Amino acid sequence: MTRAEAIDILCESYSGYFDIERFDGGENELAATCFLHVHSEKYVLVKAAKLWEADSNEYVYIFSVPHLTEEIFSRCRDYAYKEGMTHIEPKPGHMCSYITALFICDTCDDKALKALKKTRIYKSFRLSYYGWMDFHTGVIALDNGMTAANGSGRSTAQLLKKTLLK
Repeated sequence: MTRAEAIDILCESYSGYFDIERFDGGENELAATCFLHVHSEKYVLVKAAKLWEADSNEYVYIFSVPHLTEEIFSRCRDYAYKEGMTHIEPKPGHMCSYITALFICDTCDDKALKALKKTRIYKSFRLSYYGWMDFHTGVIALDNGMTAANGSGRSTAQLLKKTLLK
């Protein structure tokens, strides 16, 4: 399977719930973004009598690289974090936001893999009264089918494995 085919399959799996934007590549490794916004609320009889409301968001950045190095991983991780944080609006009613950086590569360095697994980015807004943000990472090396993720992104690695390694 090529990286382009893997990205097509991944975007197709996200398309049911996420807003997807594809990129042609160029100099940037960013291949696609997938955004999800969920608003839930509970009220009694009329909407003015609101009991609670909660906003949840997920911002997924899919990167395509032939060979993932630690330098490329750091640059893409920082880009996803910076760009994802611009979309988060901590306010009353904001529950959580996830920023996810997915890497589709042919091969992967051990240093890049170690840096990916050690990534721990978590932020609470106003002592979690305005919600929190968690950063997930995931990688799949298409040459050997290896998947990995950071601690909070374990479900991301499972998604990559189930979706791309059938």
